[in-house]
Amino acid sequence: MRSDSSVVDDRVQHGVRLLHDPLRNKGTAFTAEERDALGLRGLLPPAVQSMETQVLRVMGNLARKDSDLERYIFLAGLQDRNETLFYRVVMEHLPEMMPLIYTPTVGAACQHFGQIFRRPRGLFVTADDFGHVRSVLRNWPHRDVRIIVVTDGERILGLGDLGANGMGIAVGKLALYTACAGIHPSQCLPVTIDVGTENENLRKDPLYVGTRRSRLRGEDYDALVDEFLAATREVFPRAVVQLEDFANINAFRLLRKYNEQYSLFDDDIQGTGSVVLAGLLAAMRVTGNSLSDNRFLFLGAGEAGIGIADLIVASLVSDGMDAEEARRRCFFVDSTGLVVNSRENLAEHKRPFAHDIEFVSTLEEAAEVIRPTAVIGVSGVPGSFTEKLLREMAEHHPHPIVFALSNPTAKSECTASQAYEWTGGRAIFASGSPFPPVDYQGKTFVPGQANNAYIFPGVGLGAIVSNSNRVTDEMFFIAARELASMVSEHDLGLGRLFPSLSRIREVSARIAVSVAAHAFERGYAQAAEPDDLVQTVQDFMFVPEYASFA
Repeated sequence: MRSDSSVVDDRVQHGVRLLHDPLRNKGTAFTAEERDALGLRGLLPPAVQSMETQVLRVMGNLARKDSDLERYIFLAGLQDRNETLFYRVVMEHLPEMMPLIYTPTVGAACQHFGQIFRRPRGLFVTADDFGHVRSVLRNWPHRDVRIIVVTDGERILGLGDLGANGMGIAVGKLALYTACAGIHPSQCLPVTIDVGTENENLRKDPLYVGTRRSRLRGEDYDALVDEFLAATREVFPRAVVQLEDFANINAFRLLRKYNEQYSLFDDDIQGTGSVVLAGLLAAMRVTGNSLSDNRFLFLGAGEAGIGIADLIVASLVSDGMDAEEARRRCFFVDSTGLVVNSRENLAEHKRPFAHDIEFVSTLEEAAEVIRPTAVIGVSGVPGSFTEKLLREMAEHHPHPIVFALSNPTAKSECTASQAYEWTGGRAIFASGSPFPPVDYQGKTFVPGQANNAYIFPGVGLGAIVSNSNRVTDEMFFIAARELASMVSEHDLGLGRLFPSLSRIREVSARIAVSVAAHAFERGYAQAAEPDDLVQTVQDFMFVPEYASFA
């Protein structure tokens, strides 16, 4: 396993400049010998303190903050000053830290991005950079970039178009790549393609940090994305690109256009599908059924919903079912109503799941017709899983599956306590954002979070270690099955469909090994196949320990 010094090999700075380098700064942990050698004598308080003492200070300061947004700001400041300490804190306290550095708090951080802006992080590419994107990318100080998370900010979580404020999402996702899968911080690059925003309030906000114009569309938008990806391959040839929070009008077509040209994937489509499939596979151990015994009713027919359904279909097909028959297990309700063949002007990505049944306009009506065993919410419409809906599901099924996946928490289709109460404690529940344990009739349920962080870090790590020139749907199917296999009987007994977040690096490593093995087997890998792939993955993973400068 690697520490800072094995990747960051630039000449060591001295004095104040070293203290301002977040990748090398150790703060009060610099030894007396290092202070003499590096020109730090007098620039630090005289006490030499261990990282354990520094972590104690951070956690104490964090506890004194009044809100999660203030805690987010504090942690971002720590990341800007001392990345090694930041990741030690995050990794040692991951169940507490993940909701602060990513969902749900990152949603509020993006909404208030201009107000809380302190120091730039990542690269902003705008339409004004057309023809010069390579030069922009070369301004990044680190050459060995292995993972890029890029967004255009048009569909941030369930919050809509936040424009350049979406950078908070790219930064947060990459923090999880490091914390959960050990990608070195210097190998992570967050990018926002700022092509404007349709959010009029943002354009009028004097503190907005982005371009104040309507969104670039059509051929000009496509040309900018084309140039960005071509420039990425040239400047960072070993990088995997993750598309993040693009709107439906672009997400599906960009994925189709580029996924065979680049080592690229869309986490909202493929990562979400993978983690939810893993949860469903684990749920089958509770119901005693197989996936083919279920009828899935989705609320929301965008990237997440279609991505989930596509992987459900892939799983059923792998078990021997005809693809058309597998698609007939999945039904969608969008903003108009039930997705059926008789509807005109259906978006292309919805057509494979349009069935020859009668149109109804509401989710409750659709449930009466379909009698689903599982409802999966990816709508961003809070409270849409009503008491009537869940009680009727519980009348027909001993263990109704209720996945309320919209982020952040305020957008969830129902709460964990509602799901358990309205089904008599029989729901198999998962959510997109975390909910606290629920006490119901003498039993404590620990609801599972269908967090993409169980999937994308491991998939990315596997693609990086193998230097795969593709990131395929099959890799996400492999990841789902690997994750489901790691859910213990203890987890299921608590009502949790996923392993404890404390095991996330173990989860990521196992997924990475399976994904890399697949890349080598299928000929996607450009790296030499190692004798011991498990050890190679472990050796690649960054551990937040201070380097010695003595």
